[in-house]
Amino acid sequence: MKQPLLALTLGVASVTTAFGQGQTLTGQVLDSAGKPVIGATVVEKGTNNGTATDNAGRFTLKTRTASPRLQISSIGYGSQEVAATGGEVSVRLADSSTSLGDVQVVGSRSQNRSVTDSPSPVDIIDLREVTTKTGQLDVNQLLQFVAPSFNSNRQTGSDGADHVDPASLRGLGPDQTLVLVNGKRQHQSALVNLFGSRGRGNTGTDLNVIPAASIERIEILRDGAAAQYGSDAIAGVINIVLKSSVNELTASANYGAYEAKYRFDDQLFDGGNLNANVNYGLGLGERGSFVNATLDFNQRQHTQRANVPNPDGLARREYGDPKVQNLSAYLNSKFALSERSHIYVFGGANKRTGDAYAWTRFADDDRNVPTIYPNGFDPIISSDIWDASAVVGLRTKLGEWDLDLSNNFGSNRFEYGVKNSLNASLGAASPTSFNAGGFQLQQDVVSLGLTRNYTTVLNGLNLAAGAEFRREWYSLFAGEEASYRNYDPSKSGGSQGFPGYQPSDAIKADRDNVGAYVDAELSVTPQWLLAAALRYEHYTDFGSTLNYKASTRYNLTEFLTLRGTYSTGFRAPSLAQINFNSTFTNFIGGDPVEVLLARNNSAVTQKLGVPALKQETSNSANLGLTSRIGSSLSLTVDGYYIKVKDRVVLTSQFSADDPVIGPDLTALNVDQAQFFANAVDTRSLGLDVVLNHTATLGEGRLNSSVAANINQLKIDRVQTSGRLAGREDDFFGPREQAFVKASAPPSKINLTFDYELGRFSTLLRFVRFDKVRLVDFDGNDMNYAARVTTDLTLSYALTDHLQFSVGSTNLFNRYPTFFNPNNTETGGAWDPVQMGSNGRFYFAKLQARF
Repeated sequence: MKQPLLALTLGVASVTTAFGQGQTLTGQVLDSAGKPVIGATVVEKGTNNGTATDNAGRFTLKTRTASPRLQISSIGYGSQEVAATGGEVSVRLADSSTSLGDVQVVGSRSQNRSVTDSPSPVDIIDLREVTTKTGQLDVNQLLQFVAPSFNSNRQTGSDGADHVDPASLRGLGPDQTLVLVNGKRQHQSALVNLFGSRGRGNTGTDLNVIPAASIERIEILRDGAAAQYGSDAIAGVINIVLKSSVNELTASANYGAYEAKYRFDDQLFDGGNLNANVNYGLGLGERGSFVNATLDFNQRQHTQRANVPNPDGLARREYGDPKVQNLSAYLNSKFALSERSHIYVFGGANKRTGDAYAWTRFADDDRNVPTIYPNGFDPIISSDIWDASAVVGLRTKLGEWDLDLSNNFGSNRFEYGVKNSLNASLGAASPTSFNAGGFQLQQDVVSLGLTRNYTTVLNGLNLAAGAEFRREWYSLFAGEEASYRNYDPSKSGGSQGFPGYQPSDAIKADRDNVGAYVDAELSVTPQWLLAAALRYEHYTDFGSTLNYKASTRYNLTEFLTLRGTYSTGFRAPSLAQINFNSTFTNFIGGDPVEVLLARNNSAVTQKLGVPALKQETSNSANLGLTSRIGSSLSLTVDGYYIKVKDRVVLTSQFSADDPVIGPDLTALNVDQAQFFANAVDTRSLGLDVVLNHTATLGEGRLNSSVAANINQLKIDRVQTSGRLAGREDDFFGPREQAFVKASAPPSKINLTFDYELGRFSTLLRFVRFDKVRLVDFDGNDMNYAARVTTDLTLSYALTDHLQFSVGSTNLFNRYPTFFNPNNTETGGAWDPVQMGSNGRFYFAKLQARF
């Protein structure tokens, strides 16, 4: 395999040398105040050749035409077209004619703040660059291999989590990262994760409902920001900025597949992944009005990795990624009303269907009906997910103040189905497919924000204030009767693989939230910035909270800057965590057990003295430095400390023979029970390091980067209550604690080399995932060894408008450490660890830009 890849690389390089005769342009893009514009798009007119500016606003571009003209644009600025005849290109982008669209980088409400002078660490990820040169196709996987502090895992055998990948920052929970789209709060998924080794007991935001083709850039604020943005921002904030380009059509077709291994047949490839998308922007008039629309289709097939050597036999005959089909449509637009006002509208819809394999019911299983399945069966849990959001807002001037008034509505509906299954209590008359019910979460947010910049107060003062009203609705609805009912007490009832929700589980709940904030940023001197934020929130279901943040940044020299922050934060328990209730079948050591997951205010939890859920609280500190030597080398180093009290977790399972809870469970006819509680305090200590370097190598340009996250999470306390007081190991035992600690590996390091020569480019990336420790069902340690994965992409511009790329992720086919499938959480040889368990992936993509 290595020799063909080497030959292909050398062959393409030799062919493209003839095309590498264009000139190399360097330059810088600044705003009207002389500050760098980060992430500005620089495109050679009439071609698919382009790049983006870095954190200093600088760019390097190898042109292809004899007399190139550059189109330079960035959201909030008037685009410019300039002739480039060689040498240094310097461009100043004027503010858009409404003067209300200036770029705001997440973490600051100042329109004059860039990444380089932000007191908090912010990553800017240009999606155009990332999607062109990597094999990952969805947002979660793109960020997983680009941003070391971001972690996401594909699950299998984890019910709903097979269809919605949990993701997190800095090793905290999926629900402790706030997601914004164009600066507006994105709604969460209705799903609460119950199984799998990631995000257990957490809700979260489904990033994959937003197609990568609709995104201009992603901003990751690696700092606590609840005092600025409200609940969920304990670990940080991910802000997705949608495309605003006009008079440009982009389209791509991508296909990839895994090299098949550990299958029961001789199939060579599986997990085929097809993606096709198109994006077009239309300019409207001369005031910056536009409409930008994206249509995206993605289809992913099953992988199969169940046939692994195991002396104890297999727990599952089907193990691997689920089959998923995703269709998305997204829109971003702006309509100028006058020189001082405009309306903006953005949002989209996503329809996802999926099939995921559950645990095998073998032929001699008591839950099988041999007349229906003589050889046993592998139930399939299907999903039907609808996700939609819409934001409408007005930006205008009120004297010297900029006003932003908006309404944001979002909805996520998750419906379960079960196929290739049966209800054993119905015997041979049982149907084989079922509607198992589901849940829905909706959110409506009305927000008002005011900002003003005082240029005459010292070296500049930016004030911001605002208010927000948010209403949330949650509903859980029952499945059809045969999916949950037991018609013969001597046999197992309900649909096998996933028993349907019962009418007694069904619930409708809602709550309101009112928040108000004020923040200020003062440039005391040109070198010294001070900032502070204060936010008050009141929830109708648990009360009020007040949080603050203080930060500073000081330029020691032209090349070295110190920055630091300290903040308090909170996260409101989700409506799903408060209200979810279910009876389901779990597998412990391969044996089925009926488990009751009791809602927080149920008779069981009240009898045990478990208090009502309240907000999690946090204290965060960040201390870092940034350094830039010329335009070729930049370094950021940020150390952080995050202490979280009263984390909401899903407890261990209590059995029917428990001396305290046992009689209650027996009366309910369940073997085990668990519930949500504010039970854990955690402490995280970590370090983020990002080093970027640009160099001329021969006739081409080499961009190199090292990005690392080192993270240590400790559990300080397990808090019990009521009749379970003093039983910490029973309440939240070593196994559950290991899942929390393994939300991120102790370290993740990315080393990337990106080389461009004329029409040819190649990307080589190494990612090291540190060791991970979990605990199996027998209480034994499962130590997943550290692994390094290697990705390689080769790209060639076939014409000025078409680019073709081929490559491989996990080039050397690395797998995690093997374990006994009967003792893992998932029933396969691996739990979901960060590197994945599908092996080598090959891909090809064709991209067009007109």
